[in-house]
Amino acid sequence: MAKPVIAITGPERGAFGPRFLVALAVHCYGGVPLQLRPSQHEQSISFDGVVVTGGHDVDPVLYAAEPEVHPKYDPERDKLEMAVIKQALQQRKPLLGICRGAQLLNVCRGGNLHQQLKEHRYNTSHRWTVLPLKTLCLEEPPSLLADLLKCQRCKINSLHNQAINKLGDGLKVVARDLDQLVQAIEDPDYPFLLGVQWHPEFLLFLGRQRRLFKALVAIAREQQTK
Repeated sequence: MAKPVIAITGPERGAFGPRFLVALAVHCYGGVPLQLRPSQHEQSISFDGVVVTGGHDVDPVLYAAEPEVHPKYDPERDKLEMAVIKQALQQRKPLLGICRGAQLLNVCRGGNLHQQLKEHRYNTSHRWTVLPLKTLCLEEPPSLLADLLKCQRCKINSLHNQAINKLGDGLKVVARDLDQLVQAIEDPDYPFLLGVQWHPEFLLFLGRQRRLFKALVAIAREQQTK
């Protein structure tokens, strides 16, 4: 049997570290990484699963909101990733959204975002860190995330200044932080549809974080046999 092809989306240039680490995790668990960039959005792309990586903020025009901040947007990347997410949803392919990937998944399902988080931070620092210094609080199980992380609370990193606000159709909040901001969403009626606000690719030294990639590849492999 051919190894499952896992698409990894990202910007046209840069983001070498996250792309490499996601590809490393995919490769270690028996998948074939396929790096996708915005210049490929016109092509017909075939994949068995997808990881939508983090990066620039999602353009608020996609959820019909006026911009509250003026960071860098990447409309070409938004276009690519919206198309890839919609293709994955139509084909029911396993999908992991990381940081902006989780946010874009939520937008694709009709949700919206908090565009800036400082005013929503009461118990946690707004400081970015790749280290697992912030607390993840899982909602009551059952959930895919609870099955994978096997904890009620654990430490995560934090590199975001936006977050999910209104939840998209069919999605369920499965984890929050100490400020009750959404940290993970999933669709319980889908084989593997998970969005996480933190960056598990920077935490591959933690077994529970590697399980997110292991499960994605495993579901993609199972679907190949059907």
